[in-house]
Amino acid sequence: MSLQWQKSSFSGVEAENCVELAHADPRLLLRESEAPTTMLTVSPLSLLALMRQVRTASSASTSSRASRP
Repeated sequence: MSLQWQKSSFSGVEAENCVELAHADPRLLLRESEAPTTMLTVSPLSLLALMRQVRTASSASTSSRASRP
């Protein structure tokens, strides 16, 4: 079975260092384009939880910087 990898939209068109995602039912695979043989296997719910946590942390960091004099 051949995996179809999707590059992160944040990586840009010609970026060499990016995160890629593939669907390997019922799991998702993540890899960095610079190390394509090293993959992280996660469930869709685990990835969703990670993305929410990162988004929350990023929002909190942005808010704290905006309130500084």
